[in-house]
Amino acid sequence: MSWPTSLIVYIAMLTVIIIAGVPMAAAMGFVGLVGITLLSGTLLWPTIGDLVWNTTNSFTLVSIPLFVLMGEIILRSGAALRFYEGLSVLFNRVPGGLSQSNIMACALFSAISGSSTATALTIGTVALPEMRRRGYSDTLTFGTLTGGGALGNLIPPSIFLLVYGAVVQASAIDLFVATIIPGAIAVLMFMAYVTIRVWLDPTLVPPRLPSHSGREILVAIAKCMPLSGLIVAIIGGMYFGVVTPTEAAALGCLLSFAFALAYRELTRSALWTACVNSIAVTCVISIIIINGQILGFAVTQAGIGRGLSRALVELGLSPFAFFVFLFFLYVALGAMLEGISMMLLTVPVIYPTLKAMGFDDVWFGVILVIQAELAQLSPPIGLNLFAVQSIAGDASLAEITRASVPYALMLSALCFLLYFWPELALWLPRTMKS
Repeated sequence: MSWPTSLIVYIAMLTVIIIAGVPMAAAMGFVGLVGITLLSGTLLWPTIGDLVWNTTNSFTLVSIPLFVLMGEIILRSGAALRFYEGLSVLFNRVPGGLSQSNIMACALFSAISGSSTATALTIGTVALPEMRRRGYSDTLTFGTLTGGGALGNLIPPSIFLLVYGAVVQASAIDLFVATIIPGAIAVLMFMAYVTIRVWLDPTLVPPRLPSHSGREILVAIAKCMPLSGLIVAIIGGMYFGVVTPTEAAALGCLLSFAFALAYRELTRSALWTACVNSIAVTCVISIIIINGQILGFAVTQAGIGRGLSRALVELGLSPFAFFVFLFFLYVALGAMLEGISMMLLTVPVIYPTLKAMGFDDVWFGVILVIQAELAQLSPPIGLNLFAVQSIAGDASLAEITRASVPYALMLSALCFLLYFWPELALWLPRTMKS
């Protein structure tokens, strides 16, 4: 069977199975198994066991459950609430007030949770009732939570990038370092947008409160210090070679438990819930990774990646035209799939073409994680939209989506900014290596 025929058969099977309501992970595994059988009968079936073992026997991937558990403990120990209370005081006089606090809190909490949806849900649970009480417009608030939550995988450490690095054999630390400058740019873009929006329509926020006293500011700084120190310990430890990503995740778990003991708010039932949620998230991610690798193996055996790469090169597409094609492909896929599934479904197919056109693995990982964050803001699957709706009471999904559109547009602009200036992602990893 030729590679174009295999590609058509795989796409058709995936489409039919997904429309039938089969979960994406199971669909990828089933199509991969069928594809392997069509190519070689049962000859390659024993290879699947080796594939599953090699996929899961990864020291780097051990950090995923540890990072998830760390975020769960921080959420339930009272540290997240204190952190937000401190930021709300420090950003009191900034145009936009608590709206700016949301974005900064999401950016910093992202460095702990590694998950967009967890970030939006955690900060939203704390921020939304307080902002409504003070008179902030939901139109502004919803966007800062969904958009700020979309920083979850862009600000390191990132679960998405850990999986991507394992798939393409790229350094997780290089990927984390590469997202620092793009992540900072995204934060500045979001905060600038809020400032301009409030300047154009002051009714979106309540009148500025009086300045806080020096003592209140010191108390606010003290509330922010524990999580800020945790972030510095994790990221600094990795970037300076003190710990590996997995060891950094274990260190983060240890420190989060220390905070929980200090605050004395983590009950036995809350600890049990944190452990159960961590196991559930880890299992879901593991199943997606394993089934994605099975499909990737079938794609490789069918020669789809190599054949598609040759065909695209023969078409004479410029790198920019190919980049634009990929951008809109991922926008379309993001409306139907979550980020990790989208990445595992496409990278085995397009990776040879990326290499043929000279795109850097680390640079493309940054582009891909931004596209995955766009998927979090894209209905009908956008998880950040549903996360905020779940805590927003009577707000409609359409209302939350409209508030999120400007942030989706800014993330799209960031993708093209990185295409024209790739050093925004690549300069820092290269500098730190040298």
